[in-house]
Amino acid sequence: MSGGRTMDRPDYAAIAGWVRMDTRVLDLGCGDGSLLRYLQESRHVTGYGVEIDDDRVLACVKNGVNVIQGNLERGLSDFEDHSFDYVILSQTLQAVRNSERIVGEMLRVGREGIVTFPNFGYWKNRLQIAAGHMPVSENLPYQWFNTPNVHLCTIADFEDFCASRGIRVVERKVLTRGRPVTLWPNFFGALAVFHFGNGA
Repeated sequence: MSGGRTMDRPDYAAIAGWVRMDTRVLDLGCGDGSLLRYLQESRHVTGYGVEIDDDRVLACVKNGVNVIQGNLERGLSDFEDHSFDYVILSQTLQAVRNSERIVGEMLRVGREGIVTFPNFGYWKNRLQIAAGHMPVSENLPYQWFNTPNVHLCTIADFEDFCASRGIRVVERKVLTRGRPVTLWPNFFGALAVFHFGNGA
């Protein structure tokens, strides 16, 4: 995998930093398999991607990634409890209709979960809303009429979601243009990366 591709997705490095060597990974909504390929090369993981799109499934095969064609909205009933060390949902959480069910399934199938999503509370998004428009940005590149996103949320929203359901946040990283954000992350952060598990 090319270094340039990794630089295009700074969340890949954040995710890889949390994934232990030689573990089993399930990548949901895996696209062309780039993340799983990156983790195979950098962390020696084994595992599968799940993807619904025909062209992306073919791209996974070309990328040397084990892929299962499936619809996340139907759940993960094909997988047994705790059959993976990590279940990853990278920039897909906002595009699934039943986010709560997906997160629950992630923690059933995997010992830990990792999600990344665009932070709707990012100041540039707030500015566009204040000007009367739905936000369009690097992390939210679609117009209101063609967006696949159905459940946009902020960093604070996701943290509240986890707290109210007894989901333990292990670690959180917030990025803007690939750089970590520590000051007022819900305002200055464009992309959120959460590592979580069961229990307090």
